[in-house]
Amino acid sequence: MNIREVATKSFDDQKPGTSGLRKKVPVFQQPGYAENFIQSIFDALDGFAGTTLVIGGDGRFYNREVIQTAIRMAAANGFTTIIVGRGGILSTPAASHMIRHYGAFGGIILSASHNPGGPTEDFGIKYNISNGGPAPEKITDAIYARSKTIDRYLTIETPDIDLDQDGETQVGDAVVRIIDPVADYAALMETLFDFEAIRALIGGGFRIAFDAMSAVTGPYATEILERRLGAPAGTVRNGTPLPDFGGHHPDPNLVHAKDLYDEMMSADAPDFGAASDGDGDRNLIIGKGIFVTPSDSLAMLAANAHFAPGYAKGLAGIARSMPTSCAADRVAEQLGLPLFETPTGWKFFGNLLDAGKATICGEESAGTGSDHVREKDGLWAVLLWLNILAARGESVHAIAEAHWRRFGRNYYARHDYEGVDSARADALMADLRNHLPTLRGTAIGALRIEAADDFAYHDPIDGSESRNQGIRILFEGGSRIVFRLSGTGTSGATIRVYIERYEPADGDLGRETGDAIADLIVAAEELAGIARHTGRAKPDVIT
Repeated sequence: MNIREVATKSFDDQKPGTSGLRKKVPVFQQPGYAENFIQSIFDALDGFAGTTLVIGGDGRFYNREVIQTAIRMAAANGFTTIIVGRGGILSTPAASHMIRHYGAFGGIILSASHNPGGPTEDFGIKYNISNGGPAPEKITDAIYARSKTIDRYLTIETPDIDLDQDGETQVGDAVVRIIDPVADYAALMETLFDFEAIRALIGGGFRIAFDAMSAVTGPYATEILERRLGAPAGTVRNGTPLPDFGGHHPDPNLVHAKDLYDEMMSADAPDFGAASDGDGDRNLIIGKGIFVTPSDSLAMLAANAHFAPGYAKGLAGIARSMPTSCAADRVAEQLGLPLFETPTGWKFFGNLLDAGKATICGEESAGTGSDHVREKDGLWAVLLWLNILAARGESVHAIAEAHWRRFGRNYYARHDYEGVDSARADALMADLRNHLPTLRGTAIGALRIEAADDFAYHDPIDGSESRNQGIRILFEGGSRIVFRLSGTGTSGATIRVYIERYEPADGDLGRETGDAIADLIVAAEELAGIARHTGRAKPDVIT
């Protein structure tokens, strides 16, 4: 085995965000850039010699090249089994399952999630630990610290592996196994859901439209929806993963999946529409004539999960990220379940899931999942919805309306201001923080502020604390506005404003969301001075 120690110089911009390190492709193409970060991951870990590492990605541009680099470096650093999805493909939830299923030490996932792909677009690397979940902050902090001082990386001189052929190849002292990226995940889904009932639903003429957005979920959805559940060929649209996602933005929201939305609002709409994102961990749910917000979807899935065999015994608890609407709180309260409010980032759910405190988790940014893996899972959410629809024999619209009549409705929207100058975004948040002590009891029109704070999370499992996770403005009656900066972009800053009005079960449940939250939108501008700080008259994206 010819291990090479290659001298390198550190980069000062390799601090991981909420989902690993994300930069533009040309940044990663700098000599030593990807190598430095991968070696920093290995240098921050202990005890992996002789163990298994899973490697895969969402198929975006530069995926294959970095997989070859990671294989060589993993072998040089002492891993003895390296499992790679055929074609370099692994959805993020499938990678999480594979780490758990094969007892791997961890995994390297190459993705920038819902961000665009292509030669000048986004790329990302993140490390997942042995439970299948994203590395906690103590590990990502150690990776960043090492990246600032690194002066060498280890690799092996060896030809590229054929990523498209299943089988084993020796690389140094390591065995590289190329395996079917879909089979293990599909088998797991069959243990959770009543495939026979869903097959009967589809066989009875129930029509599905699934947009894979030319991203990684295509092969998974085609295998499960079309081959195993019997949906007609063509149910899965844009099902072939492309390095540039076909030139589209693989974010399953009403802006980037507008064609699907328009179809689902038409007179001849399918019964159920769904989409997933770049790496397969997000979902969009649309019924005939009705969009289900991610926050409502989380609440409705939690309230109906018992219809699926994998959740028939009930839930241990529900967890949601702080900006996610409080719709799930109403479900937890009525079902007598614990409700956990965490910072944004799936890694915060890991401890709760591992400790058996929560079963279903969700984020407002189209991410829902359960304790079957340690990542959010777009296709899982679609299958749970289909299982519920098959069991209840009702439409998405009927299920949503019945839910609101029982629990009340949280009218909810997220306003994103993208690519804002970072200094301006920071100034906006600083001004808000400075005014927090004076806001309680303040009236803005008919709204009265009950409380205002900068959200901090005390992890009930390991005792760790995470501060400055977003500014919450809580109004009398249960409405909220939340302000936070996103950590998933690669240029500038994204200011996210979450606007929520709670309407009790005996209130007006049939309003348009924009009308229901109009006064809260005005209040958000008055509180934060968004136009003054950013020069933006309106958000770039509303979801």
